[in-house]
Amino acid sequence: MARNIQSLERAAAVLRLLAGGERRLGLSDIASSMDLPKGTAHGLLRTLQQEGFVEQDEATGKYQLGAELLRLGTSYLDVHELRSRALVWADDLARSSGESVYLGVLHQQGVLIVHHVFRPDNSRQVLEVGAMQPLHSTALGKVISAFDPVAHSEAVDGERRRFTERTVTSLEDFEDVLELTRARGWAADVEETWEGLASIAAPIRDRRRMPVGAVGVTGAVERVCEDVTAGTGVVGSAAPPGAAGGAGGAPAEAELRAVLVAAVRDCARAVSRDLGARRF
Repeated sequence: MARNIQSLERAAAVLRLLAGGERRLGLSDIASSMDLPKGTAHGLLRTLQQEGFVEQDEATGKYQLGAELLRLGTSYLDVHELRSRALVWADDLARSSGESVYLGVLHQQGVLIVHHVFRPDNSRQVLEVGAMQPLHSTALGKVISAFDPVAHSEAVDGERRRFTERTVTSLEDFEDVLELTRARGWAADVEETWEGLASIAAPIRDRRRMPVGAVGVTGAVERVCEDVTAGTGVVGSAAPPGAAGGAGGAPAEAELRAVLVAAVRDCARAVSRDLGARRF
């Protein structure tokens, strides 16, 4: 079994101590409460102060939680605000599309699923909240990479693993996919990550029009896509510009159902409006 790091445990204990009780505590109070020598407690506090997690009042010398913790906490709350704003709209999208709905945000080098609405057909399904999806091959990841500069850097600099023969892995082709995504305002994944599955996703923006996440639907290819020869409800190809299938991307005949594209984009706009976005 891996051993815990004592200094991290003690630092976490200091933060919990400052988060409760009187909020401001002196060095002696902290050392006594944690049963630590003053020198050890002071070293922990000095390190936390340097990182912005703890602040010291110049007049009293007492310590309190720092602004960096507030920033991190706000980031955490922002994700939950996004989820809470999207709940009703995601449910509506699942009902109207008949497919699973996912809400994702950038996290580390991938997309973190923060909300998942089951496909409304009473089939056995697995909740995927907390799961990670790749940036380069999924519809959620492409949308976030297209509109978020940080995500774009992560996707460009990171490994673009081939999951199927249709996964776009070359940098030039991937940039073409992102350019297409920006131009039309949504992204697709037709068997690029999972065989037999296709996805459509659109970006969610906040009051500053900054991308804060994406919402999308995922379902069987035969339900999400229509053959171009069918002649009804088709939109632009899921393939990147110039791709004809195989390793370059999805085949040219794989067309996304227009009604699903419109539903996903409407959902993204509705959530964005609830977050304060005025125009997008």
